[in-house]
Amino acid sequence: MICGTDEAGRGPLAGPVTAAAVVLPSSFPFEILADSKKLSHKQLIEAEKVIREKAIAFAITFISNEEIDEINILNAALKAMALSYEKVNNTIKVDKLMVDGNRSPRKFIDNGSLEIETVVKGDSKIYEIMAASILAKTARDRFMDELDKKYPLYNFKKNKGYPSKEHQEAIIKYGLTPCHRKSFHLKNVIIKEEQDLLPL
Repeated sequence: MICGTDEAGRGPLAGPVTAAAVVLPSSFPFEILADSKKLSHKQLIEAEKVIREKAIAFAITFISNEEIDEINILNAALKAMALSYEKVNNTIKVDKLMVDGNRSPRKFIDNGSLEIETVVKGDSKIYEIMAASILAKTARDRFMDELDKKYPLYNFKKNKGYPSKEHQEAIIKYGLTPCHRKSFHLKNVIIKEEQDLLPL
């Protein structure tokens, strides 16, 4: 029983990092899967719907910007993947965990005997990782769309918290929101947190 896991949102200046874990049946329509970065928004939403309907098991985990600042983004991403795996494993026993990238989340997993394989560019090679990537991305995008309603000045609906020029200019002009990662810094820009935090 193979479980794939991947994360979305390591690079943004705001919002959570999100990870998903997925186990797929042999009857799954694998042709709808691809690297999530290469799928259109419409294809992502359609694939997400099928994955949610047909996966044997799946789970999604968000790690907040506050925890990212506390344990760093790499550990937060690995922890999110580990927690997603744990949720899936509570539903169905996983024999092998396949992880996108070259870093294993083993230190966050209780099962020391679990077989874990890291796969560089796994989101374009392994179906279960592709599916996890799609679920992580669509879930995080939806989260950022909701944040956009709360903080419209930053256009999170468009930039999803990534450091686009527009987003950087908004930070310089308006300061940081409570959803920004305080440990992530814009080059050559000093923002005094105690002065520039926007109210909740």
